[in-house]
Amino acid sequence: MAEPMTSPKGDATRRGAGALIGSDLPARAAAGLVMMALALSSAWAGGWWFALFWLLAALAVLWEWQTLAVADNRTLWLPGAAGLVVAAYLAHEAQPAASLMALLAGALATGLAARGASRDMRLWTAAGVFYAGGMLVAVGLLRASSPLGLRAILWLFAVVWGTDIMAYFGGRLIGGPKLWVRVSPGKTWSGFGVGIVCGAAAGLLAAPASVGVFMLGLAAGAAAQGGDLAESAIKRHFGVKDSSRLIPGHGGFMDRLDGFIAAALLAAIVGFVRAGADHMASGVLQW
Repeated sequence: MAEPMTSPKGDATRRGAGALIGSDLPARAAAGLVMMALALSSAWAGGWWFALFWLLAALAVLWEWQTLAVADNRTLWLPGAAGLVVAAYLAHEAQPAASLMALLAGALATGLAARGASRDMRLWTAAGVFYAGGMLVAVGLLRASSPLGLRAILWLFAVVWGTDIMAYFGGRLIGGPKLWVRVSPGKTWSGFGVGIVCGAAAGLLAAPASVGVFMLGLAAGAAAQGGDLAESAIKRHFGVKDSSRLIPGHGGFMDRLDGFIAAALLAAIVGFVRAGADHMASGVLQW
């Protein structure tokens, strides 16, 4: 039986649709929905469930970071992991200074464990503790702060997810000049702009609507995009495409959480500066 003929225009249309959707979209969407559900469930449960969820995520990020820096990373992961465990407990107890000291201790212990490596390698391995631990402490302190801890986390999710999703589709639909070709060839300025505006707007669904919250949402969205680019630069430095293959369609935990890490750090710093350690969430949401 003869195969049905297709017109060049039809082929072009399908190629255009494929470029817009992306061949990895189904896997990305499925994995993303599962992770979103787990993250939302942990935020709603709060308490030790929330602390445990983000501790596991931070431990995975640290493992991937150390694997990038050193192939056999077991001796380097353990001291940093111990620091993360202590920091998670202290952040849950709303002790910012002590939790940061735990990260510092973990980083120093990691550097000592890598004493046979070069100075640059020791710095890279120690920095991984702060990279993973910064996210862990930031979300822990935000969730533990009263009375708006849950809403602050939901706002953060909305901003980062909205930015990530709409930057992906906005960039593919509109196209145009590239954001930083050498580091991330696929990212465009159009995707960046669409992403941060949509992310800030999505944040208003989970937070008191105000100009201040919207402006902070724009800044957090931009930080998320910057975190994505920074992680891409780190992977290029070590000559890898993905931090791991743990998450279908996303690579590893570093690949999935790079933007969230940067946005969470920004939100925690703003909240601390505006309202102090006990009311960081209010400092983020009340303007």
